[in-house]
Amino acid sequence: MPPSALRRALAMALLVALAAFPSACNRQPEGAARVAVIGATPKIVDPAAGPLAIPDAVLLNSVAQGLVRFDARGQIEPGLAERWNVSDDGLSYIFRLASGEWPNGSKVTAHQVARILRRELGGKSNNSIKDTLGAVDEIVAMTDRVLEIRLRAPRPNLLQLLAQPELALVRIGQGSGPFQVSADPQGNLLLLQRTVPGPDGEEGRREEVRLSGTATPAALRDFATGKLDMLLGGTFADLPFARRARLPRNALRFDPVAGLFGLAPARDGGPLADPELRKLLAQAIDREALIAALDVPGLVGRATLLEAGLEGVPDPVMPQWMTIPIAERRQALITEADRLFGRLDRPRITIALPEGPGAQLLYNRLAADWAVLGLQLQRVGRGQPADLRLIDEVAPSTSPAWFLRQFRCAVAPICDAEADPLLDAARTAPVAAQRAALLAEAARKMDDSQLFIPIAAPIRWSLVSGRIEGFAGNRFGIHTLTSLDQKLNREGAR
Repeated sequence: MPPSALRRALAMALLVALAAFPSACNRQPEGAARVAVIGATPKIVDPAAGPLAIPDAVLLNSVAQGLVRFDARGQIEPGLAERWNVSDDGLSYIFRLASGEWPNGSKVTAHQVARILRRELGGKSNNSIKDTLGAVDEIVAMTDRVLEIRLRAPRPNLLQLLAQPELALVRIGQGSGPFQVSADPQGNLLLLQRTVPGPDGEEGRREEVRLSGTATPAALRDFATGKLDMLLGGTFADLPFARRARLPRNALRFDPVAGLFGLAPARDGGPLADPELRKLLAQAIDREALIAALDVPGLVGRATLLEAGLEGVPDPVMPQWMTIPIAERRQALITEADRLFGRLDRPRITIALPEGPGAQLLYNRLAADWAVLGLQLQRVGRGQPADLRLIDEVAPSTSPAWFLRQFRCAVAPICDAEADPLLDAARTAPVAAQRAALLAEAARKMDDSQLFIPIAAPIRWSLVSGRIEGFAGNRFGIHTLTSLDQKLNREGAR
């Protein structure tokens, strides 16, 4: 082949290769990312009104950013604040706000932000993580763009709390971004849009997300047929739906979340007022069988209120009975039940659980395990009185105090009065080691009283298509909708 012909052939081959494998730098999104959240249609709500439904939390996290926010991996990144400084003693956090506007075009000021945060943490607020921020002393606007949060005692996890959707900055029913939201004319959807500035003055890149709320079975059908790119908000209750669906390989993702998943007394009387019965119930649960049925990678049984890896406190020690296989400890449990009740009629225990096949699976497991002891378990409907309730909550930070303060006497129907002063002292302890010792002692008392019957860590799952890049599991189970870069070839990604 002549040299000129050879050069033309090589050039043509290079063009074909470049066409087949476009550079990641030149890859552009193909339309809006289509995201659904299990539950009702997301709406902008006031976090001070009470606990957030998962769809509302996803929306707030996207359109009403806090001072800081989480990236895809659960790490802190700038939100409304472009930077911040922490004093050497850990008692002062100073935030400098980026230039920003509310949707009506008015300027975002530090005075407005301080007022919103003070309201979120005020006495009339029902914000679900307000109690976790009890160390906050003052929130002060120093200038139009500088804000200071002053603490009574150091809190290294403060930024994790400020990034939670419960501290989203909502003003007159609107947020400051990063997305702007509008109704989608195509139906029961929300259209989220933002422009990401390009480098060195280049034209910005536009991001769009179509967000909806949906029931799990419908969402699974839409995902399997390519109508959805991502589904968020899965819990243990609806996990069996996903397990039964025909999904693309690696579509089902689990978050390594921390938190509480277990049972607590729902009233101050009844059979669960007896700590000996609570201990008996805790030890009779076949956690291994339940975890095998749920089939969640890395999920392990738990028997202590605190979990491993929390800030400042040593990892909890597994009780001795957890080292004995359930089949080997059942006879001793039956003997203990006979001692407790003798010839008396065994109590019937009522339990409140959410809807869903996973909740039914949990109920069946508990009913079978406790029936061995001669105890009958009855499931009651929503709003009906019960002896036990399920706690299924993700921890908003790595602080052990969040776990323990769920069971203080001000909020729990059954508590340990000796643990409350320890929690109060820990809140204002100036030395980290002193605070950790107080929290560890409170945890020991609560475990001894069996105020909580732990089962495992919470379960949070999502579905992610091959069209979405940048998704990662994290310990908070919070997923940003920003930078969901999409692959050009949808057909090849499915």
